[in-house]
Formats: sequence, C-alpha cells, structure tokens
Amino acid sequence: MIRSIISIVGLMCCCSTVAADSEVDFKNKTILMVVGFAPGGGTDSAGRLIAGSLGRQLLGGPTVTVQNVPGADGASALNYFVQRSKTDGLMITMGSGSQVDPLHYRKPQARYDPNNFAFIGGAGRGGTALVINKQAERRLLDSASPPVIMGSLSGIPRSGMQSAAWGKEFLGWNLKWVVGYRGTNELTGALERDEIDMTSTGSVPLIEKLVGTGRFKILTQSGTMENGKLGPRAEFGDALVIPHLVEGKIQDPTAARSFAYWANLNAMDKWLALPPNTPQPLVHAYRVAFKKIVADPVFNQRRAGVADDFTLAPHEEVEAWVRNLASTPPEAIEYISVMLRGQGIQVD
Repeated sequence: MIRSIISIVGLMCCCSTVAADSEVDFKNKTILMVVGFAPGGGTDSAGRLIAGSLGRQLLGGPTVTVQNVPGADGASALNYFVQRSKTDGLMITMGSGSQVDPLHYRKPQARYDPNNFAFIGGAGRGGTALVINKQAERRLLDSASPPVIMGSLSGIPRSGMQSAAWGKEFLGWNLKWVVGYRGTNELTGALERDEIDMTSTGSVPLIEKLVGTGRFKILTQSGTMENGKLGPRAEFGDALVIPHLVEGKIQDPTAARSFAYWANLNAMDKWLALPPNTPQPLVHAYRVAFKKIVADPVFNQRRAGVADDFTLAPHEEVEAWVRNLASTPPEAIEYISVMLRGQGIQVD
C-alpha cells in the first residue's frame, strides 16, 4: 500500500512524519499532562488513569507525565497551559467542569477561553444521588413538620448537592440547609448519627453501604449523560432524575436557563484537551488514541479500582457541552446564587 508522506512545518521537533491516515509518531517523546488540582483529587486521579493508557495508544508509545499546578480552582493551570504550551502536541491538560464553567473563566484573572481548546475527549461523572434517612422522607412534602436537614460542605454547595435546592424551589421540598462539613467522611458520619437527614454523593460504594444498613434510601439522582442524552444511572436503580421531575415546572425564562446550565454542569466532569491552534493531524492522533482507551483491558481494570463512575465520552460531546455552558447569560448563572441565598445559604 502506497502511503503519501507530508511534512508539518514547525512539528519536526515532535514528530518526524505524518501518514495519510494522520498517524503521528511519538517515538522517544515525553508528553506533559497539566492538572489544575492537587495530587489525590478526582481530576488528578482521572488524569493519571488516562495518562497510563494514552501513552500505549499513541503511535510510538510515548511517556506521559503529570504535572500538578493547583490554584484558583484550576484557573492557574489553564493560564499556565495557554501561555507555556506549544502546538507540537507535547503538552495536554486534564480539566474539570469548574474550569469550563463560565462563572469561573469570565473572571478577570482567567487568561484562557475553553472554547478555543482542541478537545480530545471527556468523562461523565456518572451522576450524583440524594441519600435520605427513610424516617425523614415523610417530612419532605409536609410543611407542617420539622424540615428535613440537608447537609453540605463548606461554602457554596457543589453542583450535585444543589439538587436539593432545585427540589426546595420548584418541588416544594420542606428542607433546611446545614453547611460547613469538611468532606464526604464528615457528612457520612453526620448522616449516620442523625445529625443531618440527607446529603448528596456520587460514590457508589458509599451509597451501597448506607442503603445496606436499611436506614437510608436514594431519593433522587442528578442523571448521567450517555450518547448525548440525559438519563438515570444504572447503579442508582429506579430513583427519579431531578431534571425529569422539574421539567415543566419552571416558568421563568431566566430560571429555566439557569436550570439548564446546572444540568449541563452535572452532565460531564472531566475533559482532556490540547492547546488552541494545535494542527489537525495531531488532534486527530490524540482523538483516535482516546477512543482506543475504551477497549484497553489495563485501563478498564484500573478504572474499576480508581473511579467507579468514570465513563468516557467522545470529543464531540465535550465540545457541545462547553458550547452550551458558554452560551449561558450572566443573569442565569447568578440565579443560582440568588436561589441559595433565599434558602439561607451565605453566598459571597
């Protein structure tokens, strides 16, 4: 088979040739993956999980190393990424939903625009669930009873926990927020001690543990994106999906846009990208390699032990996700803060 070889100006330091099928040879190369969060967190774990397989799937078997650049909720890393990276395919970044949230990258200190990135692929977080004490559930729709206590972390509740805010606002849930917990372990302990009645998590093992006691149940779930459609997460059984419950109940256009923005944030969590203006043959090589990771038995074995809710998504879904978030007007983003303040949560 005759294969025509084309040279890529400016890429000789990275790859010697590009074949007609756009296979780029990374032999003897080292790829740097920039992660905007500290080691051990969700984004770092996802990045290292993918890095281990990505090098095997790219032609030439390059080494993929991870560099953590924490700070400013991921903005520091992406500022570094766009300012230091070249378009030679030797620097990529593993990011989280917060970094492509317009609430963050529209701030003056952000020097990047994720709409310009060359996305390789992404990963859905699998969705979160609201877990409630069965004894407290009857009070949720009874305004004459003491409110259900919803436990949350310090600061603004994370997007999965905001399911409870939408339930209170548009489903008439009788609940009260208690914030200030420092992590999942503290929230779990508070739930088991009856200090709180309800909280949110995406950890399947933790939910199975709680439900297994017979005292708790899954109330609702945020839903997960699969093949471009929002649906229930299989591990959460027949628990109803919050977006489906709220559908048709929000009449105010700004509130509706705000809810769509929130639902989009929950649809996907992690993403992998090359810097702006990366030549298409390099982008294609990475995207092909990313798709091959799905069938990598080593990756799937490691994934089972590291991230039970890690579902890979193609670059097309990531691009659509980022575009949808970018189209959110400021007033729709601000609506969530207004709603939380109205429910007694201090929002700066």
